[in-house]
Amino acid sequence: MHKPDKLNLKQWATEDRPREKMKQKGAGALTNAELLAILIHTGNTEDSVVALTQKVMASCRNSLSELGKLSVGELCSFKGIGEAKAITILAACEIGRRRKEEEPVKRPCIRTSRDIYDWFYPMMADMQIEECHALFLNQAYKVLDSMRVSQGGISGASVDVRCILREALAHRATALVLCHNHPSGNLVPSRQDDELTRSVQRACSAVDIQLLDHVIFTDSGYYSYCDKGRI
Repeated sequence: MHKPDKLNLKQWATEDRPREKMKQKGAGALTNAELLAILIHTGNTEDSVVALTQKVMASCRNSLSELGKLSVGELCSFKGIGEAKAITILAACEIGRRRKEEEPVKRPCIRTSRDIYDWFYPMMADMQIEECHALFLNQAYKVLDSMRVSQGGISGASVDVRCILREALAHRATALVLCHNHPSGNLVPSRQDDELTRSVQRACSAVDIQLLDHVIFTDSGYYSYCDKGRI
């Protein structure tokens, strides 16, 4: 009787391949065995990689905690798992353990112009050249990231609005803040400052991102477009 050939992973339906399945549906849609299969890539002459990892997980009662307690030697007892694959599996288990022990990252919340000023003060105080920075926020106005978007001379810094928008989208931000300094100490916005604010506001509006504020920073205080009712 002819024994059917074992399917190579590439011959599987796209939706059944672990990498493609994760890309399409997210990591939560994968079983423990499928996640493990992504780590070790290949099976053996008898089993596909998923069939192999199903055997490994079955030996641990499908418990990732139990999997992490196996030794390199015990993992290598499975045909198709050598020392390198065994170490990869145990390294992944250790990453998971350390992640569980970590304290969640506390993201500061930006609610007022004062919050913006306090955030930027450590990096912009005493700065002798003009820089413009953007702060990217999530839906709860918590900080995702910040970045310098331009650096200029004493009297100005050219800002590329496309760069700001690209980074905001990359961070999946739903709101952003602009802040730039005036080394002269003058808190009055320039015509260029007004134009930048309008340009960024229009660009953000087109992709449903809120420009929360544009703050002009000096050592002695700040000017907020939002507080002045100009945003």
